[in-house]
Amino acid sequence: DLNNDGQSEVIVTYDGNDIIDVLVAYDVGLFISERSYPTASLPNSVALGDFNNDNHLDIVVANSASNTLGVRLGYGNGSFAHETIYSTGLSSGPCFVAVSDFNNDNRLDIIAAHYENRTVGVRLGYGDGYFGELRTYSTEAHPVFIAIDDFNDDNILDIVVANQGNNTISILLGCGDGTFERQITYSTGISPSSVAVGDFNNDSRLDIIVTNSGSGDVSLFLGHSNATFERQTNFSIGNKPWSVTVGDFNNDTLLDIAVANRWSFDLVILLGYGNGTFARLTIDLNGTTP
Repeated sequence: DLNNDGQSEVIVTYDGNDIIDVLVAYDVGLFISERSYPTASLPNSVALGDFNNDNHLDIVVANSASNTLGVRLGYGNGSFAHETIYSTGLSSGPCFVAVSDFNNDNRLDIIAAHYENRTVGVRLGYGDGYFGELRTYSTEAHPVFIAIDDFNDDNILDIVVANQGNNTISILLGCGDGTFERQITYSTGISPSSVAVGDFNNDSRLDIIVTNSGSGDVSLFLGHSNATFERQTNFSIGNKPWSVTVGDFNNDTLLDIAVANRWSFDLVILLGYGNGTFARLTIDLNGTTP
């Protein structure tokens, strides 16, 4: 809720235009473009959080072609301040950005996947809308997506990264001070594009689901409490699976999975049985690319 009206808004980035649009919700279920903001070149990803602790949502945008992150502080009325630019490094190509608190100081930090130089970069937040020096970690491949959670039950946030360049995911365990240990890698299908986290077999341990856009399947990794994972189980899912999200979609208290397939123009729901297996439901999008 960017303007404190009790309704959600949508922020959109565009491949062909160096802007972001704020789409405002109305009671009839429509979203209308209310404001556009210029960005640096090729904005690819956006994340929200309160970066200066004023109870208003702020925006960070990953700009791939200009190798930057742009931060705009929100005024609480749907408008935003002038953009503050942070470099992600020469020829880094940031393609995904997320926010969380990696050093347990109750201030939001920024993490980004740098596709071109095969790293992830972290900037720790000061709590006033500004961020510290860039620290990078190699993934040895082209990272495209990051999910954040605590994989080893130490109350410190860790990350899992989808790497398109070598068909792997990387697990980087957090140290609690904003730094991360050396990565652990697991093989996926071809060209992983997104990743999500949840407990799919009800053992109170986090599992990982990955979309593989090149092989048309998803990989499921069942987790152990020490942040290791069982060898992947693959489920055929469709043509060019691109994004994944998780939730309880049928109100049976069991976690389900939703996958958007770009080239088969459908949405596949995997309804969880609570033991790491699923029933499949396909929703035809009538030629619309998700």
